[in-house]
Amino acid sequence: MSTSIDKSTAVPAQRSRPAGRTERFAESGGILNVFSHGFLALWAVMILFPLAWVVLGAFKTDSQINGSAWSWPTHWGFDSFTRAWSKGIGGFFANTLIVLAGSLTLTMLLGAMAAYVLARYEFRGNRVIYFSFVAGAMFPVYLALVPLFFMVRNLGEISPYLGLNSYLGLILVYVAYSLPFTVFFLHSFFRTLPTAIHEAAMLDGCSHTRAFFRIMVPMAKPGLISVGIFNVLGQWNQYILPVTLMQPTTAGEADHSMLAQGLVNLALQSGYKSDAPALFAGMTIAMLPVLVVYLSFQRQVQSGLTSATLK
Repeated sequence: MSTSIDKSTAVPAQRSRPAGRTERFAESGGILNVFSHGFLALWAVMILFPLAWVVLGAFKTDSQINGSAWSWPTHWGFDSFTRAWSKGIGGFFANTLIVLAGSLTLTMLLGAMAAYVLARYEFRGNRVIYFSFVAGAMFPVYLALVPLFFMVRNLGEISPYLGLNSYLGLILVYVAYSLPFTVFFLHSFFRTLPTAIHEAAMLDGCSHTRAFFRIMVPMAKPGLISVGIFNVLGQWNQYILPVTLMQPTTAGEADHSMLAQGLVNLALQSGYKSDAPALFAGMTIAMLPVLVVYLSFQRQVQSGLTSATLK
């Protein structure tokens, strides 16, 4: 027996709109989209335009920069980068890499371990320690510059490797100022991770240390990458702490200044003989590593910032 199907019933009925009523522009979200996209476009211009202006300035001459700041480079050469590198930017770049490698490694290791213990284990004083880290994040660095200077100088009397103008001394200071934010960020992230896998590992005889490094750290990879990027940006662009702590204390002592100090020295050492293209080239050299790191891990940063709120 064949049955006929009414084609009118196979098509879902469209939602009827009341007669005489038209959809307003605001009800479709059009106004919100216009303002949001316009704001994002304006923000992109405010960020990209100065970057492009600095990069293009590195390929100009002094006469072009002094004549018109908006002129296009006539000669695309790397002479300004060579001059900037020979004037000390190369050494300052190496100093910054040494300090950043040590401080970032210690910050991420100690911060992840502290955040994991505070987030996953209940013990007396847990909240006191956690809120102590949070309070440290609200403490401005400018309020501690004078006592910090004397403290690091006194440490130099115990060991020259911990005093002023030393890599290790600045590394420890960077770690101390980066730990509060790192612990605060990772504490919330570790609390969102599922406990079933951790409990299964413990039942199989896995130790707490091995469970942390083999199970919890890989699961927290997006959060670790996100907070690591923030630490790289903050420590790479740090200026006030190196100016306070990285000054040669004796004649003939090696200069361990950071890259931000080197850019300021490059702007001041020429006096009236300005070399703006070399200064722009030094700024470009300082920006490139940060841009490469962020563009390489931008997806991980976005997933790390959103995963904690979505779980």
